[in-house]
Amino acid sequence: MFGIRKRIQDHLVERRIRRTRLVTKYGRCNIEFGNVKYGNRFAFLVDFWTTFVEFRWRFVLFFFTVSFTLSWFIFGLLWFWIARSNGDLTWQNPSKGHKYCVENVYDLITAFLFSLETQTSIGYGIRVITPHCSGAVTLIITQFLIGSIINCFMCGIILAKISIPKKRAKTITFSQTAVICPKKDFLCLMIRVANLRKTLMIGSQIYGKLLRTTIIPNGETIIMDQVNIEFMVDAGKDNLFFVCPLTLYHVIDKASPFFEMAMDTLHKQEFELVVFLDGTAETTSSACQVRTSFIPQEIMWGYNFLPIISRSKEGKYRVNFSNFSKVMPVSTAHCSYCFHNMKGHHLHSINGIDNGVFEANDNLEQPNMTKL
Repeated sequence: MFGIRKRIQDHLVERRIRRTRLVTKYGRCNIEFGNVKYGNRFAFLVDFWTTFVEFRWRFVLFFFTVSFTLSWFIFGLLWFWIARSNGDLTWQNPSKGHKYCVENVYDLITAFLFSLETQTSIGYGIRVITPHCSGAVTLIITQFLIGSIINCFMCGIILAKISIPKKRAKTITFSQTAVICPKKDFLCLMIRVANLRKTLMIGSQIYGKLLRTTIIPNGETIIMDQVNIEFMVDAGKDNLFFVCPLTLYHVIDKASPFFEMAMDTLHKQEFELVVFLDGTAETTSSACQVRTSFIPQEIMWGYNFLPIISRSKEGKYRVNFSNFSKVMPVSTAHCSYCFHNMKGHHLHSINGIDNGVFEANDNLEQPNMTKL
C-alpha cells in the first residue's frame, strides 16, 4: 500500500510540475489567452494561410475532403440547372432532334458525375459538352479556374505542413537534467544537446532565459521576469559545429542569477530555465528553433555528465547515447561564494555535507560505444 501511495503522490507532483511549466520538455508553450476581443480573432482569418498551416492534420484532411466534395456537388447542381433550363432531363421528354447542352446529363447523379469528371480532368468521353449553350461554356471555364485554385491551395497546405521546420526540431534533443560542477577553474551550469541526424544545423546559436517572479523595490511584482542566460562551448557561443553531441555551459559568476544559490537552497527556488537553439537545416535551408526547459528539481548540483564520445582503433568517432543524460558525482563547491572565496574548504559529499576528503572518481570504466 505504501508503494502504491508513493507512486500516486509522485504522479500528482509530476502532473502539477508539468502544468506549472511555461515550456514543456519537448518545447510546447503552456499558456492560454483570455478575454481576446472578437476583432482580434478575425486577424486569424486575414492571415488564413498561416492559420491553415497550423491546423492539425485531421482538420487539414477534413477541409481537403470537404472542399473538393462540396465544389463537385455545387457545380453539379449548376450543371443540373443548365440541363433543366434547356429541357435535357429525362422527365422533360426531349424531342428526337433536341440539341443538348451536355450529352448524357439527364438527372442529378449524371450532372454530379459530369462535374467531378470536369474538375478532375478525367474525361471518360460519355458525357460531353456541346457548343449549343453559351452558359454551359461559361460554366465549364469557371469550374476549371476554381478547381485549379482549390488544387493549388490544398496541395500547398499539405506540402507546407510536411516540410514545416518544427518536424526537423524533433531530431534535436536535450539532456533530461542539467548539472552544476567545476569546469576549467569556473563553476558552471551545463546541459547536453545532440543532433540525431548526420546533416548539420547551419549557423546554430544557443541561449537561455531564466523565468521567475521578481518583486522590485517599489513593491511591484513581475510574474514573468526574464533574465538572459549565456551558454557557450569551448570554441565560443556562435556558429556551433553541431556534428556530434555538445556540452553547453553557463559560467556562474557574480553576474549570473545562479550566483546567490547554493546546493541546499537550489531545489527550494522557484524559476524555470528555458533553453533555445536556433539554426538552419542544411537539407531544406529552413530556419527552426528547438526549446526545452529545466526547473530547479531537474538541476543536479555536484554532478557531471558521463563521457559519451570515444575513438575506435580504426580512427572513427563513436557516440554512446545510452549515457547521454547519465551523470556522476564530482567534487564541487557547496555554493558559488565558497567556490570563489573559500578555496580548500568548499567540497561536499553527495548528501550536501561539507567534506574536504571527497574526491571525484575519474577512473570510471568506459561503457560500450555505439557507432555514430
